[in-house]
Amino acid sequence: MSRTLAVPALAALILLAGCATAPPAATDAPEESGGEQSLECAQMVTNSGGLNDRSFNETSWAGMERAQEELGVEANVLVSTTESDLAPNVQAAVDTGCGFVLTVGYELAAATGEQAAANPDVQFAIVDEFVDGPNVRSIVFDTAQAAFLAGYTAASVSETGTVATFGGGNQPPVTLFMDGFAAGIDAYNEAKGAEVALLGWDPESQDGTFTGDFENVSLGQSQTQAFIAQGADVILPVAGQVGEGAFRASLDAGGEALVIWVDNDGYDTLPAEFQPLLLTSILKNTEDAVVTAVGEAAAGEISDEPIIGTLENGGVDIAPFHDLESRVSDETKAELEALRQQIIAGEITIESPSSP
Repeated sequence: MSRTLAVPALAALILLAGCATAPPAATDAPEESGGEQSLECAQMVTNSGGLNDRSFNETSWAGMERAQEELGVEANVLVSTTESDLAPNVQAAVDTGCGFVLTVGYELAAATGEQAAANPDVQFAIVDEFVDGPNVRSIVFDTAQAAFLAGYTAASVSETGTVATFGGGNQPPVTLFMDGFAAGIDAYNEAKGAEVALLGWDPESQDGTFTGDFENVSLGQSQTQAFIAQGADVILPVAGQVGEGAFRASLDAGGEALVIWVDNDGYDTLPAEFQPLLLTSILKNTEDAVVTAVGEAAAGEISDEPIIGTLENGGVDIAPFHDLESRVSDETKAELEALRQQIIAGEITIESPSSP
């Protein structure tokens, strides 16, 4: 495991005050081009989770809709519901003649690479995956940075001394969250002399608990029930819609476990009945990144430069604590702000085999 954690003077973190906030607007959005726009339409292809996944498909499409509104580029989406839809949908997106094609998720990596090689004049972009090609922009996020803050928070509020995480599959966009979460728990234990345990993920072996699915909510429910039975009172599901099962299991258990959501602020996107259990969310600013990619393509550029979201540029962050604001102490909020600034300054480095 290549993750390193350098945390100087953690005991002094309470000297810096502040509270974690939602990410600011992206600072690298495209400026108005002096030339004539060369892009009339843009296509998006979802992964097999579909469009309304309360995750990266949904936020990617929000970016496409914004690009349509702000840039005048007609946006369309091809929705994949099974794996057999993926490659044909990318082909269909290319066949429309649009100059920009966005694909979402690792499942679409192979099809994206193949079509990009065959269509060098089309600008491709892919969310949450690296694809090599002179006309492919990879939109990725260093979610370990924000997950570190979430892990520290989880450890601070745990009353049982046990927290847990599970993923939909053992893939880099998933395990990057889990590595950062584990590192944050380690930092809390070091700073406080605590022994908060993490179930579901071992950073050293890069193995843990996975449902093997991103859509079947019942799998997340049964896994969370097992974690609650082992004493976990904070759960981080990194499994798309499957993660909703964590809330269901906690509600069935009388609200024994708090839940951390990923990708977007679950307080805004999940059913209202889950809100009292939502500790925070680990955010990826996919929407702004997509607007940037479409805007630069509209300016006539074909690029392979990746777009990488970090704490520093507002590409990742943690959401407000909403209904659970009082569960997070002022001392912890001050420590979180200190950690945030140290990560941005490079004084704390969270590395992972899955780092972008």
